[in-house]
Amino acid sequence: MPQARLRTARLELVPLADEHLPYEIELDSDPEVMRYIAPRARTADEVRQRHQIRLALAAQGDGRGLWAGFGTAGFIGLWMLMPPESLARRAEPGVAELGYRLLRRHWRRGYAREGAAELVRHGFADLELNRIFAETMAVNAASRATMASVGLRYVRTFHPELAEPVAGYEHGDVEYELHRATWLAGPSPADSS
Repeated sequence: MPQARLRTARLELVPLADEHLPYEIELDSDPEVMRYIAPRARTADEVRQRHQIRLALAAQGDGRGLWAGFGTAGFIGLWMLMPPESLARRAEPGVAELGYRLLRRHWRRGYAREGAAELVRHGFADLELNRIFAETMAVNAASRATMASVGLRYVRTFHPELAEPVAGYEHGDVEYELHRATWLAGPSPADSS
């Protein structure tokens, strides 16, 4: 199954392609965008290498991958619904990792949540995934709020081994998750209060 083009009220999520590489370079070259991901912004060559890896993962044909998000203001950012990176998680069927990264000028406008909610819907309704999870640094309050706003719940804090530690790494990383059965059941009464 190829990746689908997805739409929300304000976004068109287009499967990542070579034509999107300049946008990825702009995104990953901003140290503030990369603050919770890497100890420094990425060079254009590093982004080109990662772009090829991302395209190869999406070419697996199971509907998961990366999407470039566009709105009336042009390119907004990247959204991901990817196979898990760890070998242990890859063995678990029907699992995907949710992620998002936006150009700084589009922060705090609800785009991260809007795109993430659509990928959660797509993952459970269209791809029939069993579980979607997301990870970020414990100190990344904005990303944690986005995860919670689309229904993912805190699972754990952990301390990964990092070759190049990022500022705040001493507080660990957090994992959030949502299972398909929970998503199908809809929000709990506690969620709507």
